[in-house]
Amino acid sequence: MALKPKRSEPKAKGASRKPAPSPSPRPSNAGSVRDWREETLARMRTLIMEADPGMIEERKWRKPSNAMEGVPVWSHNGIVCTGEVYTKVVKLTFARGASIPDLSRLFNSSLEGNMRRAIDIHEGEKVDAGAFMALVKAAVAQNGTPAKTGAKAKPIRARKDEKVVLLSGGNPQIAKADGDAPVQAYIATIPGWKRDLGKRLDALIVRNVPNVRKAVKWNSPFYGIEGQGWFLSFHVFTHYVKVSFFRGTSLRPVPPGGTGKDARWIDIHEDDLDEAQMASWIKQAAALPGWVP
Repeated sequence: MALKPKRSEPKAKGASRKPAPSPSPRPSNAGSVRDWREETLARMRTLIMEADPGMIEERKWRKPSNAMEGVPVWSHNGIVCTGEVYTKVVKLTFARGASIPDLSRLFNSSLEGNMRRAIDIHEGEKVDAGAFMALVKAAVAQNGTPAKTGAKAKPIRARKDEKVVLLSGGNPQIAKADGDAPVQAYIATIPGWKRDLGKRLDALIVRNVPNVRKAVKWNSPFYGIEGQGWFLSFHVFTHYVKVSFFRGTSLRPVPPGGTGKDARWIDIHEDDLDEAQMASWIKQAAALPGWVP
């Protein structure tokens, strides 16, 4: 089999089930401690780069829903594969995987389409390194030689009379713009109970950071300090609103969502907003150097 689960280590006799709680506060670099998902993605990245020395690595699709950390993308004459981290799985998606021979049957996800194929790696699983590197080399070969540079496609612009569209999860599609007006337009279009939550969040931010700067970017409200960068954004999903702090690992207590170097977030469900805690985070975040795109 291509995916081999690790054998669990036997517990020593007399070992306690839970580690003793530490009385000291969480260290400032705690956000850099990697869990199994980050370790898995780092291991697969090493194999990708070893398989093809000409591989280009970059981060794309930075947006509030992934706390602006983006998605790692590996390319050689076109996209070879992407790496995404989810709660229970690390997903490596090959852009043209359906056309690549997979003799070792590594692909175990996204098997129905005509283009993409993916490898889902769960905790404790390991991918056969040799078979995976062969798959990467085949993907690079599938991309072939660079295409000739042609005319650039014209950007599609929304018409002025066009109604606001609700994207997946009910998130409003609002054009990028600076100022309070586009933020209020975004909030006014949020469906259901999440609209009231958006109003409360916006008012809470203004109350605690009177000189706040606002904008809508990537279909999400952004809040920052002029000359300092952005410190917070939120984004609407089906059952909750995700509030992202771009320097979240420096907040105390650290917001519960996220495993990256800087950003952290909290998912707020209906009737679940702790205003006192949120106000504390907002004040702390506004005092830190912000994120600059």
